Amino acid sequence: MPDKQVIVIGAGVGGLVTAIQLAARGLQVRVLERAEAPGGKMREVAVGPHRIDAGPTVFTMRWIFEDIFEAAGARLDEHLELEPLSIIARHAWSEQERLDLHADHERSVEAIGDFAGAAEARGYRAFCEQARTIYTTLDPTFIRASRPSLMGLMGRCGLSGLGNLRGVRPYDSLWDMLGTYFKDERLRQLFGRYSTYCGSSPFMAPATLMLIAHVEQEGVWSVVGGMHRVAQALARLAEGLGATIEYGRDVTGIITRSGGVRGVSLADGEQIAADSVVVNADPAALTSGRLGADVCRALPPLAPERRSLSALTWCLSAETEGFPLARHNVFFGRDYASEFKDVFAQGRLPRDGTVYVCAQDRGTDGNGAPDGPERLFLLLNAPPRGDRHDFDAVEIEQCEQRVFSRLEHCGLRVRRDPERMVMTTPVEFEQRFPATGGALYGQATHGWKASFSRPASRTKIPGLYLAGGSTHPGAGIPMAAMSGRLAAEALLADRRST
Repeated sequence: MPDKQVIVIGAGVGGLVTAIQLAARGLQVRVLERAEAPGGKMREVAVGPHRIDAGPTVFTMRWIFEDIFEAAGARLDEHLELEPLSIIARHAWSEQERLDLHADHERSVEAIGDFAGAAEARGYRAFCEQARTIYTTLDPTFIRASRPSLMGLMGRCGLSGLGNLRGVRPYDSLWDMLGTYFKDERLRQLFGRYSTYCGSSPFMAPATLMLIAHVEQEGVWSVVGGMHRVAQALARLAEGLGATIEYGRDVTGIITRSGGVRGVSLADGEQIAADSVVVNADPAALTSGRLGADVCRALPPLAPERRSLSALTWCLSAETEGFPLARHNVFFGRDYASEFKDVFAQGRLPRDGTVYVCAQDRGTDGNGAPDGPERLFLLLNAPPRGDRHDFDAVEIEQCEQRVFSRLEHCGLRVRRDPERMVMTTPVEFEQRFPATGGALYGQATHGWKASFSRPASRTKIPGLYLAGGSTHPGAGIPMAAMSGRLAAEALLADRRST
């Protein structure tokens, strides 16, 4: 067996960061990725001659990546060009109802006051202050903790930290908590949307997710050249440190012997020895047996009813008119509760769903409409049933009509051409991320206990570790990167102890 060889299954953000951390400490690291490019869910889709970001579109928590590059002897700004957004997002409910959130806090306060009145602007100030408190309390005690638990959180917070958390009422839902700050239902919709960033319903997610508001206030950036550049930069950094990344390599099993990991087997029959394996995939791939019977009990079973949101997405090149698109845009329906009842309770595509539009050729200041067609990425929340439901052509067509009607209701007309549009359903997401049903964020964060039941870096099998947005500390690019750091730290600590 090669001395100290580590196999990383998957070249998503979590796996790449793990490889960087381990290679920087002298370990022999081999990353096996079944796709033909790095990134995992951070992927590009080709629409004619255009490359369109078809996964995460927002870059936040820049300091996490600065730390990763610095620890590897590099600088983030030498590998990526980032441009700060002055408009975080543009929101609409109709042609007459529009609201921008700005990077400048005072401009957002003023915009909310103009939109909904002085009382709501004061509520926004109080909301942001509480979001900051939650973030500063949970960042060192939960997000950066290797194995989250309620007792561990209480121990690390101390009395002052618990006092900060007590004001959140952790047993309350995000939606209920927002009602204490905002009387305008539209603002509850806007900030309730933060729960969908981790694939959850604002009516069931805990109020602690308010902290995302603080993360956005700390800065939102656009990556010049597209989000896929982040994955490419991480891959180059890993390879520069000596890690190898092999694409088109489909791992179908993890080999164990004497209770510990001994290597992996591939679809082509090859077996590769290793004394440690890091799985950068949804943990359901383990518990479902997709990576072999030897490791299906490495974690507690993951119930399908606890899956997070999936999505219907459209990547298209099209001309638009009417609505003044910013880089990030959100178009809300009127019955927010029905959207999540449809998806989570009824298991069907929403009849009045929120539509997110990323206009990838727009300027960071919300201006700069291109001449001619522009690159658009549209996303609608969908049930994670890609392994149990076909989503037939009639169902998809009806949903698509509702989506573009929602945009027209808000003033945006999209001249779409089926020849210049690529759609992805939960079925395709299930194929890309097996055993998930198309869920894009691991388990839904529903109820106050959910954050503590998310799989952590270590599994029950010695030498087998987890990284990625479906593991602790959660979904999203920065959290996936943090999971990679935590996996590497756990692996290194275990090696030192033996």
